[in-house]
Amino acid sequence: MVCKESFAGCFLGLALGDALGAPYEGGTLERLLWRLIGKTGNGKKRYTDDTQMSLDVAESFCENKGINQDHLAGTFASNYKWSRGYGAGAAKILKKIKKGARWQDTNRLIHPEGSYGNGAAMRAPVAALCFYGNEVEILAAVNKISVITHTHPLAIEGAKLIALSVSSALSQSNFDELFEKLLIDSELRKFQVRIEIAREWIENRKAVESTAVIKKLGNGVAAVDSCVTAIYIASRYIDEPFADMLGFIKKCSGDTDTIGAMAGAIWGAYNGINGLSRSDIEELESASRIEQLSLDLFNRYGEIY
Repeated sequence: MVCKESFAGCFLGLALGDALGAPYEGGTLERLLWRLIGKTGNGKKRYTDDTQMSLDVAESFCENKGINQDHLAGTFASNYKWSRGYGAGAAKILKKIKKGARWQDTNRLIHPEGSYGNGAAMRAPVAALCFYGNEVEILAAVNKISVITHTHPLAIEGAKLIALSVSSALSQSNFDELFEKLLIDSELRKFQVRIEIAREWIENRKAVESTAVIKKLGNGVAAVDSCVTAIYIASRYIDEPFADMLGFIKKCSGDTDTIGAMAGAIWGAYNGINGLSRSDIEELESASRIEQLSLDLFNRYGEIY
């Protein structure tokens, strides 16, 4: 039976993977910039847009007792800060929403076919917390949360795979079986190919090098190049320390904060808050707020089930 420690582990795992991965994201310029802005005024490790938008989803959900897309879009926009590292496309969309534009009129403004980045997937773990125990509701919530900024099928598919992986982790499911489930649930061949590769690596306990992960699964900002990567790394390190998992993510380079956030959410959901370093949690920006939100979501689950 799922417990509050699993909910807290998921949300804090997401935030820690994000904050601890952020200093290693991108190239030299991005890393130098994060050295300048990567800590709060009181010395805490700052999180990026990955955690901020996850907090937005959770707080909007609690306030509305469900997914209210208009409210959520407004929350995304009002909490936007360039220093969180938002992607250029998302930044333009949120600025327009903040000025009064409807999200339905802006979500294809930058990319006519919809953004296929991993911005939807990074906040998808919260959907699994909001509707744990009801897969239909989880997938519906992922779609509602995603399309405010990401309407491309690849972005939504990646988000759904992350949410399903978090849900399985909360249930303490066998990770050897996770990839079989993801293959069944996946609808797009670009994801299926990567899932098949990751499944083979996990089933055969292959000690795959980071270079192979980058080449076969990806490490970029596109959902297809990061979501299965995060699921694979979380699965590979599910019985190992969080720090070891994060160390491998750093070796994979690329979009380390978002891959760290997604993998961290899965790992944390399975191992719970007690599996995370207390000192890391104490050094994290707004850790108590994040933990309280996870408890609020857990209490709602308890009221329903």
